[in-house]
Amino acid sequence: MFPRGFKTWAEQTSARARQQLKLSPHSPMDPFALAGILDVSILTPAELPDLPTKVHHRLLTEFRDHWSAITVMDGSHHLIVTNSAHPSTRQNSSLAHELAHIILGHEPSLMFITPKSGLAIRTHNDEQEEQANWLAGAMLLPRDALLGIRRRGMSDEEACREYGVSAAMLKFRLNVTGVNVQLRRGGRWRSK
Repeated sequence: MFPRGFKTWAEQTSARARQQLKLSPHSPMDPFALAGILDVSILTPAELPDLPTKVHHRLLTEFRDHWSAITVMDGSHHLIVTNSAHPSTRQNSSLAHELAHIILGHEPSLMFITPKSGLAIRTHNDEQEEQANWLAGAMLLPRDALLGIRRRGMSDEEACREYGVSAAMLKFRLNVTGVNVQLRRGGRWRSK
């Protein structure tokens, strides 16, 4: 369950981020650009200098479906490692999710220091995960963008390409925001 006003706050936060990036309220947002304004470094396993070759290989082959992105802290600086073996749509979603935890100021429910690197790895509880999921969705596909997609008559495939999201993410956001229902009731959109 979300705190009262959380969903509205998430949409407003998405709009403020777009303003900082000099984007219109309905423009696609590149989560890598958002990371830049938040001063968060983004790396892939290949860009980690101390990661043994064998570990790098296993992360991107044998264990590729077991992780998406992870946030580590080096002092007060956040670093997100993304799974470069995933499609760009999933990387965008995973990055937006990790950035949402940072924006929300979530304190990890579990934190441990990796012995070799000394970096702090964080995990979050279910409530924090739900909040990060919601904010990430609002960042990638805010309600204004969804309304614009439907009003312009874009197909779901076109919308996914333009916004760099998966079909599942688009469907989820259209459903939870009620955009399709709203426009159908108003007679301004019909599914293709």
